[in-house]
Amino acid sequence: MRATPDIRVQADPFDAARECAAISAASNGIGALVTFTGLCRNEGGRLAALELQHYAGMAEAQMRRIADEACDRWPLDALAVIHRHGLIRPGEGIVLVIAAAAHRRAAFEAADFMMDYLKTSAPFWKREHLADGTLGGWVAANEADDDATARWQGAADR
Repeated sequence: MRATPDIRVQADPFDAARECAAISAASNGIGALVTFTGLCRNEGGRLAALELQHYAGMAEAQMRRIADEACDRWPLDALAVIHRHGLIRPGEGIVLVIAAAAHRRAAFEAADFMMDYLKTSAPFWKREHLADGTLGGWVAANEADDDATARWQGAADR
């Protein structure tokens, strides 16, 4: 049976341990639980916070499309993706991906796939709030993220 992804966009912090425990308790027979937590960096003390904005409705829909593709590609028992918006301080979680499967390879690859596509395809924007009290610029797209996403194209055919 194909997993139904749990997709959430929220302002409140998430509790990765609680989310993992819920998936473990609800999933029968998983052999692997892979998590990724993306944290806000302080950029060497330069950054006071990141302001994350999203296109409500569209962000969730795009996240669901990516998660559905992950569930189609790999035999997952569960997939949860939580992405925060609002003002996020260094050390706080921005994104949580949890992939559960009978075997580790599927869980690792699905989590990696989710993050690569979230970075390049989900409509979220990051603006820097600097430690000196000034408002910084919007964080530009990264070519390395595009390269990471490109490696999955055609991968299902291999």
